Amino acid sequence: MQSIRGVLRDVFGFDQFRGAQESIVEHIVAGGDALVLMPTGAGKSLCYQIPSLVRKGVGVVISPLIALMQDQVDALTQLGVKASFLNSSLDAQASRSVTQQLLAGALDLIYVAPERLLSPSFLEILERLNSSSGIALFAIDEAHCVSQWGHDFRPEYRQLTVLQERFPGVPRVALTATADAPTRAEIVERLSLEFAEQFVSSFDRPNICYRVAQKDGAKQQLEHFLETEHANDSGIVYCLSRKSVEETAEWLKSRGWDAMPYHAGLSNEIRNTNQRRFLREEGVIMVATVAFGMGIDKPNVRFVAHLDLPKSMEGYYQETGRAGRDGLAANAFMVYGFGDVVNLRKMVDSGEASEDRKRVERQKLNALLGFCESTTCRHQGILRYFGESHPGGCANCDNCLEPVETWDATIEAQKALSCVYRTGQRFGVTHLIDVLLGKLTPSITQFQHDKVSTFGIGADLTQAQWSSIYRQLVAGGYLQADIALYGGLTLVDEVARPVLKGEQVVWMRKDAGYVKSKVAKSGLNKVSARSFEDPTEEALWQKLKAKRSKLAKEQGVAPYLIFHDSTLQEMMQTQPKNLEQFKGISGVGQTKLERYGEQFISVFWENA
Repeated sequence: MQSIRGVLRDVFGFDQFRGAQESIVEHIVAGGDALVLMPTGAGKSLCYQIPSLVRKGVGVVISPLIALMQDQVDALTQLGVKASFLNSSLDAQASRSVTQQLLAGALDLIYVAPERLLSPSFLEILERLNSSSGIALFAIDEAHCVSQWGHDFRPEYRQLTVLQERFPGVPRVALTATADAPTRAEIVERLSLEFAEQFVSSFDRPNICYRVAQKDGAKQQLEHFLETEHANDSGIVYCLSRKSVEETAEWLKSRGWDAMPYHAGLSNEIRNTNQRRFLREEGVIMVATVAFGMGIDKPNVRFVAHLDLPKSMEGYYQETGRAGRDGLAANAFMVYGFGDVVNLRKMVDSGEASEDRKRVERQKLNALLGFCESTTCRHQGILRYFGESHPGGCANCDNCLEPVETWDATIEAQKALSCVYRTGQRFGVTHLIDVLLGKLTPSITQFQHDKVSTFGIGADLTQAQWSSIYRQLVAGGYLQADIALYGGLTLVDEVARPVLKGEQVVWMRKDAGYVKSKVAKSGLNKVSARSFEDPTEEALWQKLKAKRSKLAKEQGVAPYLIFHDSTLQEMMQTQPKNLEQFKGISGVGQTKLERYGEQFISVFWENA
């Protein structure tokens, strides 16, 4: 059996594991089941790829998207790993060929869609495989797809318990980059992972600069952002509707930007063509609905912009997480307006979901609104939502770098928190606001909340203002909403008590949610395509990128599959002149050393 560190160095080209990777790999290699929650770009794939190479047999990876499979297999092939996939993009002959390789034990990893895996014929193939060359593990990628409360629900994922039933001796690892506490619990329950070791990494993405602004000419705000910070970069612009996607892409093209649309209403041919261009070319902007993104592994996406409010914090976190996967600086920019809130609430209310589901969706939207209106550190707000603490003061978000205008809302906060307490800590925002405003609704009368001391004490503010106050109290950690109990608010005692006792002042964003604000100043986190003061260095950087692009084009793969930008940057720093020096660069494994070493070294000799 190869050592895991040997595989890490020789195949993947890294000297050290990151975070909990080594513990996860050791656990799976030893035959244990695992649930891995790790942010995008933190190296989840390595957690099952290395055990697949170390353990006997083939690693079977269940993946929900064809594009992800192709990308992963292309990346592994570049590393000299024997990998393939089985999905609907293959014709019958190609599928037979892959199946023959699989049964012959000629593959290290095989990627399959859940629908394919669950078919009786493929389960029979797995039975034969398990009794011959063996199955190293089952990796269930994008595991949040199993959750009915998640934003990417795939009912097929719920049938994956068949893996435990039919292959009890094969370790299973479920992986996701997005899962709040209820979703995490559902993954464990639905995939029968009650005895699996859970590895929960920090969800912080410190290299991403978050900023949020009120809409004030969204397209113009976007163009200002692109011109000042991302003139030659690849990025994603998210819009809520297909119409908005089409209009924004056309407008950007008319302004000279290389922009393309992507949404579910386009033909498969157009979507695939546009996605291929985005993955394989530099400086391309994809304007898309949420139909685009899950499983997109392009590491040098330098920005993600939202021109409309997403539906939830989970969606926002996952979508912004597509920026800066290479660990280099990236921007997440969002503009939103009151119209977004109205449209999203209308979509929820008019949907066909159950009333329980609608309550959850409203609560998720309110949590995102609270994040937008918050005056505190954006990184802190995101992590708090996912049950993780952060000290704040990140120096990499708009609120920390350019503090907003605030007002002393201590008295209003005391009224709002007291109302939660007086009504029993189990009611939602709408009911609480009715109490504060002194409305005699049937619900108020039923629970006799017209008799509590907080009835009518907030009549000096409007319903919209109280809504904003409650959102900011949730975002600030004073209150928490229990989604399982339909979004009823409860006090977070250790934080709320000092406010109620008058020992702590509460500051809130002035006129939150209704004032216009200018686009964030450029230079806040300027991460546009790397440039150098020395023209010689700039020329060398362009030569390295040109060499990478040439090699990628010859093979019909994305440039980043040859080497990431971070690897090119290390080359710039070390300027290797022989294979021994080149081998020491992070991301250069044995296969890439043999394939590309001399070609990139020649660039430095030419430049000497």
